[in-house]
Amino acid sequence: MPKTKILVVEDDQHLSKLIQYNFEKSGFQCIVAASAEDGLTHLEPHPVDLILLDIMLPEMDGFEFCRKLKQDRKQSHIPIIMLTAKSEEIDRIVGFELGVDDFVPKPFSIRELILRAKAILKRGKKSTEAEKEETLGIDRLTIDIPRHRVTVSGKEIPLTHIEFKLLRTLLQRKGKVQSRDTLLDDVWDIEADVTTRTVDTHIRHLRQKLGPMGKWIETVRGLGYRFAEEDRLRKNH
Repeated sequence: MPKTKILVVEDDQHLSKLIQYNFEKSGFQCIVAASAEDGLTHLEPHPVDLILLDIMLPEMDGFEFCRKLKQDRKQSHIPIIMLTAKSEEIDRIVGFELGVDDFVPKPFSIRELILRAKAILKRGKKSTEAEKEETLGIDRLTIDIPRHRVTVSGKEIPLTHIEFKLLRTLLQRKGKVQSRDTLLDDVWDIEADVTTRTVDTHIRHLRQKLGPMGKWIETVRGLGYRFAEEDRLRKNH
């Protein structure tokens, strides 16, 4: 079986070697890049299963790395764990909005980092297995889950990894109200007490991108969001 491949983007040479040693000891294949530019260059010919990314990098920082990665349709699905010396909530909000899957503050336990990486990879595997089964559609909206494509009236709508997961989750549970805390748990895979504002931001962006279909993501005041049921869609068209 091929080893799970991880890219470490970290300019602290001592730390990157420590991470590489311990992950390889745990059975992973580990590639190290000392800058965001080197990391992005490496990804072109060598896809990976997970990225461990420092925020504070020379020239291009970790946030800009995320922006560029999520704009690349071939790479946008790769989960990211951010390694950060920063603890401000705003940095987490920005990171999650860019599609970061988890944050690990420095200094950290290598053992905990490996466990978090395994947990994210396991969730991704379960999600991939589930995605093989279904293509979702309602009215003019179609979600081709295995191909990670969303179309409205036949026109493809470019979505980030998180926006795609959010839309898929809402449509799979159409008619049922989803609280912000539930969406944080199920879409972002994070504890509900981190922040709920990022959910509102993503809903707003998703509605804008979906155009006419965006209005079917309904706000249920005081509770959360839901995707309208089919009979309601037909009634309004």
